[in-house]
Amino acid sequence: MKRRQLVLVLGLAAAMVAPVQAQQFFRIGTGGTAGTYYPVGGMIANAVSQPGKIVATAQATNGSVANVNGVAGGALESGFSQSDVATWAYTGTGVYEGKPKVTDLRMIANLYPESIHLVVKKGSGIKSVSDLKGKRVALDEPGSGTLVNARIVLAAYGVKESDIKPEYIKPNQAGDKLKDGALDAFFFVGGAPAGAIAELASSGTGIELVPLAGPQADALRKTNPYLAVDTIAAGTYKDVPAVQTMAMGAQWVTSAKADAETVYQITKALYGKAAQDTLAAGHAKGKFITKENAVKGVGIPFHPGAERFYKEAGLLK
Repeated sequence: MKRRQLVLVLGLAAAMVAPVQAQQFFRIGTGGTAGTYYPVGGMIANAVSQPGKIVATAQATNGSVANVNGVAGGALESGFSQSDVATWAYTGTGVYEGKPKVTDLRMIANLYPESIHLVVKKGSGIKSVSDLKGKRVALDEPGSGTLVNARIVLAAYGVKESDIKPEYIKPNQAGDKLKDGALDAFFFVGGAPAGAIAELASSGTGIELVPLAGPQADALRKTNPYLAVDTIAAGTYKDVPAVQTMAMGAQWVTSAKADAETVYQITKALYGKAAQDTLAAGHAKGKFITKENAVKGVGIPFHPGAERFYKEAGLLK
C-alpha cells in the first residue's frame, strides 16, 4: 500500500515539474500605419493567432529594410519585406552590398504584388519621372523599401537625388504636405489601394499617378528581374484612370532560428478557410494571399516549418 502511495506521489510530482508548452508570441514587423503592410499585417496576425498557443501581433515599423534588420537582430520574430530587399539581404547584394549577408533569413510566404506609386497633385504638369527635376519629392523614410525603389526609379530616368529637393517622410505626412502645396510629388510602394493615397484622392485635392513605362522602365525590369509590369486599375483611387507601373512581391520573412512547429502552425492557419475568407473580404490585396501564390517569386530559402506545409499541400517537392 505504501509503495502504491509512493508511486502516486512521485507521479504527481513529475507532472508538476514537467515542462508546459509555453504560449508563443510572434511579432510581425509591418510598415507605417498609412500603408498596406500595417492593415494586412493586422488581419494576418488575427487570422493565425491560436488562443493559449500562439499570439501573433502586427507591429508598425519603417518597412522592409527595418523589418529584415529586426528579424536578423532578434527584435522581431518575423516581418514583411519587398522581394528585392529580402533577396538582397540574403545574398549581400543591392542595398546590402558590402554588409554582412543575412544568411538566416527564411521565407514564410510570398503574399501579394506591391505597386510603385508616384503621386502628384492633379494639374501639376508632372507627367514623367524626368519632370521631377527641381521639384520637392518625398522618398519615404530610411529603412523603407520605398526609399530604395524610389532611388532606383529616379536613376533609371536619369534623375539624380541632387536634381530634386528630397524629403524623407512617411506617405501620410507626404499626403498632407502635397495637399497643402508644400510638396510636389511622393513615392509609395505597396499594395493598391494604399490608405494614405485613397484618403488624399477622396479629400477633394485630386491626384494623378505618374506612369512608370517606356524604354527606361523596360531597361529597369531587365536589370531587376524581381520587377514586373503592373497596372493600377481605373477607380482604385477616386477619379484616377488606369496607369501602368511596376510591381514586386510583398513577402513574409522570418529567421531560421524561429521554432519550426510554430511557423508550421502559422502557415497552416493562414491558408485555412476562415483566414482566407477574412483576408479576401478585408483588403483588396487579401485575395492574392493564397497558398498557390505563396511559393512564387521566392529568392531565399523557405523556413522548414513553412516548407513542411507547402510540401503537404503538394506545392513544393
